[in-house]
Amino acid sequence: MEENLLLLEKRERVGTIAFNRPERRNALSPLLLYQLSEMLNQLKMEDEIRCVVLKGAGDKAFSSGYDITAIPTNVNPEVMEALKTKNPLQMALEAIQEFPYPVMAMINGMAFGAGCELAMTCDMRIAVDTARLGMPPAKLGLVYMPAGIMNFVNVAGLANAKEIFFTGRYFSASRAKEMGLVHYVLPMEQLAPFTEEMAYEIAGNAPLSLKGMKTIFNAWGKSQQFRADDLKQIEMLVAQAFNSEDLKEGQKAFFEKRKPLFKGR
Repeated sequence: MEENLLLLEKRERVGTIAFNRPERRNALSPLLLYQLSEMLNQLKMEDEIRCVVLKGAGDKAFSSGYDITAIPTNVNPEVMEALKTKNPLQMALEAIQEFPYPVMAMINGMAFGAGCELAMTCDMRIAVDTARLGMPPAKLGLVYMPAGIMNFVNVAGLANAKEIFFTGRYFSASRAKEMGLVHYVLPMEQLAPFTEEMAYEIAGNAPLSLKGMKTIFNAWGKSQQFRADDLKQIEMLVAQAFNSEDLKEGQKAFFEKRKPLFKGR
């Protein structure tokens, strides 16, 4: 089993969690995501940390996305059962949303796919000026899940979310700031000090105020619901894309580093 997938540092009521897979550009393995949800839930129960900062280990990547190849082995039966019966990514995203205090993403490099969505789920985002952000499902032949798309709509607005998903481009940090994906863009030497200062400022505010306001923001986000018949159609389209020839071609082209030849079937 991989050890130390997450590094936690606590200081002055700020908890900093680093995704510790720099050799894989901090790809989000199922076990890492499970451990992230467990760690956030533990911090929630302890109720000592007033602000959490998420970042990637090293200086190349926040996270390159979901690592579907990292199937965990040699884990205890309880963890294995959880990974089988629950979506680890959804568990981690919900743990971020339900953490009672603000969660910040310090985007210290690339943030692609699920790594980008994880950053969008955080309450605030601060990026290094060399970062790139993007959602590539359209280039792979996938229909992204509606909850994930709505995260981007809530953060960047409908028009920008359409550009992000329809083009599948990787955006520079400066363009991401223009779109509303990140709050601040800074050079690497200023990134950590700036983020830490803001995290300490947040953590020093009244706990009941922070909890109450985050609850209000979350309630507003949850009020935007899809109709049952819309969800049924969406599930059909997701399944159709997942079983398509285009998905196989998109995956093959990605690994071969070429442009895919999609046929619409």
